[in-house]
Amino acid sequence: MNADGAMLDITGLCSGYGSIPVLYDVSLSIARGESIGILGHNGMGKTTLLRTLIGALPATSGTILFDGADVTRLAPHARSRRGMAYVPQGREIFAALSTYDNLRLGLIKTGRKPDAVIDALLEDFPRLKPLLDRAGGSLSGGEQQLLALARALAGKPDLLLLDEPTEGIQPSIIDEIAETLVKLRERSGLTIVLVEQNLDFIAAVSQRVLVIRRGQIGGEIPREHLSDVEIVSQYAGVHA
Repeated sequence: MNADGAMLDITGLCSGYGSIPVLYDVSLSIARGESIGILGHNGMGKTTLLRTLIGALPATSGTILFDGADVTRLAPHARSRRGMAYVPQGREIFAALSTYDNLRLGLIKTGRKPDAVIDALLEDFPRLKPLLDRAGGSLSGGEQQLLALARALAGKPDLLLLDEPTEGIQPSIIDEIAETLVKLRERSGLTIVLVEQNLDFIAAVSQRVLVIRRGQIGGEIPREHLSDVEIVSQYAGVHA
């Protein structure tokens, strides 16, 4: 465990796609149990940042310290074993598998018995209880997002990376996800990095809200300013 309390220390991070650079010299420190929201125009590097943190994209320079350990060159599965979890945009559940089997796959790396863990998960995600036998692909968009979140949390990660979790889902489930994430952070000290366009959601879940511009962290928006459309549009290009 990192003695200074930082769960994630990013220094001088650069990344991109092939010969196309996207992130430039990103530096950021996130405390253990902190929830960080990231806003920005499309194409500014939000998803690239998350994919680089989880190892799906290689860093071209800079360092990523996770709980004090250098994970910059580790493969995604190695970062997952250390306690990182990622829910990508689009969720990427296994459509042909049942809800139960999707959840069970989240436990493969842990060696834990699935039934007890899944029972505990369902206490936090009660909407999934009657859906265990249904194919993931038959669930609504909101139900699939809940499933993707529950699957990511099955391994009890210390850090959860979320990319646009409210995209295309109904407001009641958006509120449910926000309440669950806040509860998990308060109860277990889960650290969250959230890329999101829904201002109400990011205000509900995040303790700090950062802006990314042209591949760099370009400042912070106070949470109380997220209700001011002009300020948010000026700094982050996001409209309520």
